[in-house]
Parts: sequence; C-alpha cells; structure tokens
Amino acid sequence: MASQLTRRRALRLGTTVGVLGVAGCLGASGTDSRESDDPLPVDDAQQYSSPGCACCEQYASYLDGYVRGNLSETVPDDVAATKREHGIPADLRSCHTVVLDEYVVEGHVPVAAIATLLDDEPAVDGIALPGMPRGSPGMRGETDGPLTIYVVDGDRSGRVYAEL
Repeated sequence: MASQLTRRRALRLGTTVGVLGVAGCLGASGTDSRESDDPLPVDDAQQYSSPGCACCEQYASYLDGYVRGNLSETVPDDVAATKREHGIPADLRSCHTVVLDEYVVEGHVPVAAIATLLDDEPAVDGIALPGMPRGSPGMRGETDGPLTIYVVDGDRSGRVYAEL
C-alpha cells in the first residue's frame, strides 16, 4: 500500500531527495533521479496540456525520455473539462494531465514517483503534484523544499502519496 514505507522505497526516496538537491532544475536538463535508465513500463501515454503553456511542452519532453511506448500530447479546447473527466479535484490541479495506461498523473510529478506508482500498483486513480512548483520537472529554479505528491482517488483524494 502507498502509505507503507518499505526499505526499497526509503532507499529510492533518499536517492531522489539527494539528486533533486544537487540537480536544482530538472526541467531544463531533462534529468531525473531514476535508479536506472529503464523505461517506465507503460504502453500508452497521453498528455493533455494547457494552451500556450511552455512548461507543459518541457514536461512532455522530460517524460517522453522515460516512457517505453509513445507519449502523445494534446491541447484540448477545455483542459478543465478533461481534468474533471479524469477525476482531478480542483485543489490538486496543475497545467497538464497525463494518462499512463490506467493511472492519471497530474502536474509536474517526478518520474521517480511515477515509477513507484507503477511498481506498487496501488488501488488509486493516480497521483498529483498541484500547481507549478519551482524545480519540479519542466519548471525552472530550485525547489523550496520537498515536493509533496498527493493521491487522486475520488473521495480519498488529497492524502499524501510521497514527498521527494
């Protein structure tokens, strides 16, 4: 379950925090704290981006480097309707939504958290990093602290999934 801290997850999160601290801005370089260069085990990835949003393009470029299959990017006429359709609560929204096989990933979520989601296969709809935090993948600058990733899952949305 996502709330249990296993030794494997503790090592992965420790590595992620260390690399994030050194890397500074993940968005410009497309680097990440993955323990290996193995692609994310997803066959179908679709990103729904906000119109005219440069960081959406940067995040798509970043994520495309990790997806085993193809990542498609679409700019819908009403991105808020797309978010409602995928069950993203208003307080967890960001500028783009990614659908990876059966999971939804909202915002500038580091690929390490996505890999954990796909490895653990929790019974949730997805995960979210609300807003557009500095230093997150696709965003310039340095983080102000840990990035808090939340659960997206109907009435259970908003619980902390991970802090990186």
